[in-house]
Amino acid sequence: MRRHLARGRFPFFWLKENDKQNDERSLLIPKDNGMDEAVAFGFQNRNILHTDSEERHTGPTVEGQNHQEQPNHIASPREEVRTTVSSLHPGTSWDGSVFLDEAVLKAEEWLSLLPSQKWDQKPASLTNSCVKYLMFLSNLLFAVFGLLALAIGLWGLVDKESFAQERIGHIGSDPMLVLAGLGLLLSLLCFAGCVGALWENAPLLKGFTAGVLVLLSIQVLTGLVMYALRDQIEGLLRSSMLTAVSRYQDDLDLRFIMDEMQIGLQCCGADTYHDWELNMYFNCSAPGIQACGVPASCCIDPLENGTVWNSQCGLGAQGLDEFTAQSLIYLGGCLGGLSRWLSNHTGSLATAASLLLGAQVLSLFIATRILGDIDRVEAGWQPK
Repeated sequence: MRRHLARGRFPFFWLKENDKQNDERSLLIPKDNGMDEAVAFGFQNRNILHTDSEERHTGPTVEGQNHQEQPNHIASPREEVRTTVSSLHPGTSWDGSVFLDEAVLKAEEWLSLLPSQKWDQKPASLTNSCVKYLMFLSNLLFAVFGLLALAIGLWGLVDKESFAQERIGHIGSDPMLVLAGLGLLLSLLCFAGCVGALWENAPLLKGFTAGVLVLLSIQVLTGLVMYALRDQIEGLLRSSMLTAVSRYQDDLDLRFIMDEMQIGLQCCGADTYHDWELNMYFNCSAPGIQACGVPASCCIDPLENGTVWNSQCGLGAQGLDEFTAQSLIYLGGCLGGLSRWLSNHTGSLATAASLLLGAQVLSLFIATRILGDIDRVEAGWQPK
């Protein structure tokens, strides 16, 4: 019965032993954060502590015996550790080096919580995890945008039957093909960054880094070339707009682009509304009802009664004098309107370009940092 009562307080015999060992009244355990400091010394001097523990159980080694026989020897690293911890806690008893044993046990307990970490590897930190998942989420977002652009481009190509035999020859100039290609490139590159960052895959991260470097180089070179050849680019834009005017009814994408441009910039044609003379349907010699007219997107008020789109508001506008036509349609060309829009939004465009370049540089920096961590772990990281 007495034995049962004795065990009633401690139903498991090891709990009684641990309770004695963890008693705060013990002189061997400091009352403040000394154990944390001792654990830090245990990590830094783990080999010394294990050697000291083995010597107490199996006796000193031959080198230790020879070292003890020397009368004036230099303090060993183990003694330096003991002296350092003693200076932090003067009242600590060192009988049997129990305090160092506690530090070693505590360190091993912490290591058991991280079975994938080794002594010679850099432990994972909160900063590295945040950086890794930041890159994963940002690339995932851009990958979704890339897939959306790819889907819209493919839908446009299929809807217009651009792959038909009679239209396959003009597919190279189709804007939807450019959109689909850019979406595919962006999605592949961003998915490589996502998977490479999440799984810490070095080949994928290297491919992502190379792709971002190529894109950065292309963008910077494009900006420099556009600034240096701005006069030639203006001529190229003029010829492109005139091509869109002549193919207005033939290509639905070009028609959509011209309508949105003329409505948004409040313009008509490339240089003037008379540019629509180049279109075979709006030419004044054309037999149809649209002869000598302009599209409804050139009209100042294309909505009849503010609700219904009036597609015939531009009929016969080219045959009117400018004083009469200015009350019905926009007289200025879209090339001048585009130039004015760029001049008015220079600051916003520069900010957007800087943010885009900054995001790419940041992604490049994060990928390089993750690659550096992978290389250090594979090579075996040693704490300083």
